[in-house]
Amino acid sequence: MIIKELRGIKPIFGKDCFFAENSVIIGEVIMGDQCSVWYNAVIRGDVHYIKIGNKVNVQDGVVIHATYKTNPTNIGNNVSIAHNAIVHGCTINDNVLIGMGAIIMDGCIVKSNSIIAAGAVITKNTIVESGSIYAGIPAKKVKDISAELISGEIERIAENYLKYSGWYK
Repeated sequence: MIIKELRGIKPIFGKDCFFAENSVIIGEVIMGDQCSVWYNAVIRGDVHYIKIGNKVNVQDGVVIHATYKTNPTNIGNNVSIAHNAIVHGCTINDNVLIGMGAIIMDGCIVKSNSIIAAGAVITKNTIVESGSIYAGIPAKKVKDISAELISGEIERIAENYLKYSGWYK
């Protein structure tokens, strides 16, 4: 893994995290406990800070960045960011699943207990309602999430990634 200090600021990590050998974490990044950063993922806190809560999995090929001086990136707890997603200068609250290849742009707020579908593009300054699924380009609300979907998908995937990262430790 590449963990790089930049402009005198080093990334800070919580306990029991997993970092793939070719993951990259740079600059002003603060990460909580039980997180995992998978192969070819890049978390680049060079132009603004990136804060990541507990039990967040950043899957293969994900890019997390921010916008220079205007939009940091804040990610809550129990968040799964699937393969090749881009999370840029936005806020992701707790218990969120971001699907494969999704893009979440500057100024967006994804409220808790939400799913961003694979391939969705959440355009600048969009507010994703709590308990909803957004899909499409540009993404729109397609339906509300049931309690079963929250436990069956959002929580299940986050728990699975804790298990998977344990295999590598």
